[in-house]
Amino acid sequence: MTVKDLVRTISKELEAGAHPGDLLDQIEDLEIEEKVELMQELSSEDASLILQEMEDFEQAEIIRHLARDRVKDILINLASDDAADVLGKLKPEEAEEVLQLIDEEEPADFGSLLKYPEESAGGIMTTEFISLPADIPAEDAIQRLREIAPEAETIYYVYVVDQEGRLIGVLSLRDLIAASDGTFLKSIMRSNVISVNAALDQEEVARIVSKYDLLAVPVVDDQERLLGIITVDDVIDVMEQEATEDIYRLAGASKVVDMELTEAPVSRVVRLRLPWLLISMVGGFISGSVISGYESTLEAIVVLAVFIPVIMDMGGNVGTQSSTIFVRGLATGEIEGAEMWPYFLREIKIGVTLGAISGALISLAAFLWQDNPYLGLVVGISMLGTITVAALIGTLVPMICNKINIDPAITAGPFVTTIKDVTGLMIYFVIATTFLEYLR
Repeated sequence: MTVKDLVRTISKELEAGAHPGDLLDQIEDLEIEEKVELMQELSSEDASLILQEMEDFEQAEIIRHLARDRVKDILINLASDDAADVLGKLKPEEAEEVLQLIDEEEPADFGSLLKYPEESAGGIMTTEFISLPADIPAEDAIQRLREIAPEAETIYYVYVVDQEGRLIGVLSLRDLIAASDGTFLKSIMRSNVISVNAALDQEEVARIVSKYDLLAVPVVDDQERLLGIITVDDVIDVMEQEATEDIYRLAGASKVVDMELTEAPVSRVVRLRLPWLLISMVGGFISGSVISGYESTLEAIVVLAVFIPVIMDMGGNVGTQSSTIFVRGLATGEIEGAEMWPYFLREIKIGVTLGAISGALISLAAFLWQDNPYLGLVVGISMLGTITVAALIGTLVPMICNKINIDPAITAGPFVTTIKDVTGLMIYFVIATTFLEYLR
């Protein structure tokens, strides 16, 4: 199928009501030149619908290759937050060049959104919202709603502002329709509005929307002036983005940006992941030196070596569980501030309980296998100590990093594993050396 045929097909399907996201499969295998030609041939409205469904890196690549006049036409048809996101992927000089082409009378004020950090509330908000004064009756508000609704991102909430543009209330579309004629908005609005400051991090915005089950949240400045709104679809994108970042960091890796993960060059992936593997390698050398330091103990009682993998694996599992749950709690806001230390003490209790149960089981297995109660005692106590310390480290390391403003997700992989391995081996061999004469 040629690009021109594809243009006709996409136009017909969009006109028939197809979702633009469902049409991406038809163009994903096209070369960049063909995609640019496609965006050039589609109507501005259709091109904007397709563009906003693409990945960020692909949007930027297409925008860079399109004629600037064409870029202007497409961006004007996007919601202000989506247009700002697209411009944010360009170099500053490229974005400025596009902004200069947009006339002041055009209904596209997304250029002002670029002054906010990309991952802040101001960076993801849209300026297409509905705000009305408090001293107009419901019937007038409904009439004005009919006039301005086509330009709004959502009409589920109507925000009430004073003469200075400060947010003073909110009402739902249902509240407005149900109100009797002659009822002023100030009589039916809710004055305790849940809002966010433009400087707030997008992850915190997602928590607020999730906590209060909002379809949209208003964004205000330091003077409580209404600047824009953040809709739930943008919040879902934020949650996906933040979850993806945390998963990569938990794995001790970094996300490959500006391209599809499956298409990233091997050299780039290796460059991103190698530093964390080197950290693990250093940890392995340290663990090896610990074993080497107790070589005489192993030579005297060779059977001790059999239990090293079991104890290390159990400690590793508990350490990973503790760090993952703690980092997840930080990310969702379940663990914060004064709740951290009680949670830390609770995690130690959990570690002791798991260690006691696992230690008793492995102690019994060692005793029945070798018919040596002291071997069972050494292995059991070591299991108890290793699992307890693993739970402590898995929580304490990311907690400390969070206190010093280092992303705790980064520490949950290589650092926790390395520290846990070294301490676990030391616990095992110190106890084994203490009871060495009873093990012979």
